[in-house]
Amino acid sequence: MISYPLFHSIVNSFPINEGKYVRFVTAVSVLVVSLLVHKLWYIRRRQYAHFAQHPSALLLGHLKVVGEFARLHKPDAHPDLAMVAMNKALGRPPLMFIDLRPIGEPLVVVADHKIADAVTRASKEFPTSPPKSHRSLQRLLYLMGPSSIFSQHGDGWKLLRKRFNSGFASQHLNTFVPEILDKGLIFAERLDSLCKSGNVFSMMSLTVQLTFDIIGTVVMETNLDAQDNDEAKRGELVVLFETLLSAYKGERFNLPWWLTPSKVKRRAALFDRITILLQDIVRRKYAELHKTGAASSKARSVLSLALLDVETLTPDAMNVTCDQLRTFLFAGHDTTAILLSWAFYELSRTPHASHAVELELNSLLGTDTNPIAETLRLHPPGGTARAIPPNSGFTVRMPNGELQCLDGLVVYHCQRLIHTDPNVFGDTADKFVPEPGAWRPFERGPRSCIGQDLANIEARIIIALVFRRYKFDKIGLGKIARDDSGQPILDNQMGQYDVSEELYPTRQVTSKPVDGMMMSVQLA
Repeated sequence: MISYPLFHSIVNSFPINEGKYVRFVTAVSVLVVSLLVHKLWYIRRRQYAHFAQHPSALLLGHLKVVGEFARLHKPDAHPDLAMVAMNKALGRPPLMFIDLRPIGEPLVVVADHKIADAVTRASKEFPTSPPKSHRSLQRLLYLMGPSSIFSQHGDGWKLLRKRFNSGFASQHLNTFVPEILDKGLIFAERLDSLCKSGNVFSMMSLTVQLTFDIIGTVVMETNLDAQDNDEAKRGELVVLFETLLSAYKGERFNLPWWLTPSKVKRRAALFDRITILLQDIVRRKYAELHKTGAASSKARSVLSLALLDVETLTPDAMNVTCDQLRTFLFAGHDTTAILLSWAFYELSRTPHASHAVELELNSLLGTDTNPIAETLRLHPPGGTARAIPPNSGFTVRMPNGELQCLDGLVVYHCQRLIHTDPNVFGDTADKFVPEPGAWRPFERGPRSCIGQDLANIEARIIIALVFRRYKFDKIGLGKIARDDSGQPILDNQMGQYDVSEELYPTRQVTSKPVDGMMMSVQLA
């Protein structure tokens, strides 16, 4: 590298007078600026012009447009709501381009379930489907770890999936029904206490603690004491996880780490403390399984089954195992807690669905009515973002038959758009109508959620356990509107009670009710 003094002396050695030198520098500067402007113009106006999109600014792309649509909603509303509004303003195109450069990656939002299927299925280019978005994975690093099954791709993902599949097999999970019932009975006891006190409570808090207890038992055969009414007696692992999740509050977008350094530092410290606890659990379970010759007869939890083939618990094996436990603890409690909270809310304001579920429960849990699927359709906890490498030749077919190349883009499945497509769900696409449909909250293809059977088993058991015993009333946002005589106002066309103000989702890693689902409860 040429130092500045040396460069200066070389320039001065040329026989160029000062006027010519200034003109030379000016000409070079104009040329460079012209090239940069031309490049910027190509990036903003030509590179992805074939996608449906809003007008783009030369310097900031669609950042200003995204901000304008975000301001149509509450400041803490989930960013997907802005994407839904942007898509509707364009006439609901199946693919919508959003240029988030320079603070984000160029993004294509998928609003069509057939295109979503094409993106997530195995293909010649991507045998295990396209890889996850790097920016999304970085954001989840301290929740799931660097070697999480969620972030792995190709052969690495295949090995992990094979190692843990047996623990999440539906037939095996059914053996945990008694334990899930036991945890559900504790949940019911807590609801009984709230019936007596009349206190307003956060349904999300209760369901989070319930599902933490269940996932701790299924994954590690460990009692996490998440539902203890005495906060001082709750398991340290649960407290640390809840604290870690709170460190993600207020982030509406996937910002670079250097824009939120204090939050990243806090997450890293909590990550290390959680690691110590998980390592202790893994060591104890490994020792328990290998101290006798009958290890396989003792293996029941997801962790135990995964440790059967581990001859030596090397540092690498320990790190990989801890990262999977992190992933299962987070994803395994979070999705089901969100599902249950929204399900109790939607059933409380939809009398025809509530009646149908009651009839089904009375006939020993038939399968004709599915409030679980409908809840996840209207209130999906999250989506998936896939990064298509440049020059990979990856294309999808549009509804009109045209092929679109997605190379160099992050492809985001906006479940709120896909799940409310009027072409699939008709005029009631935005309403709670428990009927089969093209929903994909657990995603599809080879990378579908490994724990979806557990989530469905949990939700069915808990709804069956508490639904007929309790009557839930929403407090605050989403509260049922009443007439002058105090009776709920029913929208006969949609079959739902009107609400005084719509309850909306916020973003705290995943999509959650903004107020934690504040409710009161009484015996039915």
